[in-house]
Amino acid sequence: MQMRDHMTNSEHAQSSQLVVLRSLRPVDVLIAVFLVILTILVFSFSRTIPYWEFLSGINCLAGAVIIVIAYFSATTRSRILRWIHDWYPVPSIFLLFKEVHVIIQLSARLDWDPLLINGDRAIFGTDPTVWLASYSTPILTEVLQIAYVSYYFIMLTVGIELYLQREQNKFSFTFFTIVLGFFLSYLGYLAFPAVGPRFTLHHFEQLNSDLPGVWCTESLRNFINAGESIPSDAVHAVLLAQRDAFPSGHTEMTLLSMYLAYRYTLRSRFLLTVLGILLIISTVYLRYHYVVDVLGGIVFMLLTVFAAPRLFRWWEQWRNNGQ
Repeated sequence: MQMRDHMTNSEHAQSSQLVVLRSLRPVDVLIAVFLVILTILVFSFSRTIPYWEFLSGINCLAGAVIIVIAYFSATTRSRILRWIHDWYPVPSIFLLFKEVHVIIQLSARLDWDPLLINGDRAIFGTDPTVWLASYSTPILTEVLQIAYVSYYFIMLTVGIELYLQREQNKFSFTFFTIVLGFFLSYLGYLAFPAVGPRFTLHHFEQLNSDLPGVWCTESLRNFINAGESIPSDAVHAVLLAQRDAFPSGHTEMTLLSMYLAYRYTLRSRFLLTVLGILLIISTVYLRYHYVVDVLGGIVFMLLTVFAAPRLFRWWEQWRNNGQ
């Protein structure tokens, strides 16, 4: 009798664990796996990361919070919890971007800019950002700076349009694909840290005078700089800057958003195409990226398009197995 009760309790515990796991959407699992990867890296560089215990603890806590949100979102009728479950990946992407920055900065690795510069020169025989400077005008700079900042608008537009259409499956796959694209680019930053041509081929402090806009270019630059850990009063900005040049995440994620917009025939697809093309041009014109970064962004986008449906389908099939 006791053995039977023990087996029943064991089976009940196993069943409960399966319920928790099956409440996790593919994007939940993806973020949890990336948290594990970052935690392993934090352990690996614990000698140079003074607060590695704190980062590791935060990662573990974040993973636990994701599991709790997923479980109660699936087992209750709370609209607030479901909304949080749907949209929490948005701030998660930015916070994990910052953790990647901390790991790169404190691991004291060499930048790959010289190799990327040589790659551009091997293809074009010159530095594309230097060559483009002769064609710059304040109006063109203004338009392209606005297009560069529209990066955030482009991705959110795809998600919001699907969300408003109540296309939950399409929305879930879209978010999974976008988050996977981000994480692949983060792995690229970790493997090939680089600051970009605005620091290496040009004088960052003279950017506003060398490449002026008309009305809001400087303010938008300051906004981008703040997001990349560069305060407006930084004396040695290159030491603080995110090492996020290769691959060009702006190129990769913009192409992914355009691909998803056309895949689901969204109304916004034509506007996103115009903004997307201008944005990709702006990455080099505004000196954020080398051309090889853009090429790298295209490769990472294709890799994401190949991997996303397979990984998404694999987890969804497991979740639905036996249900």
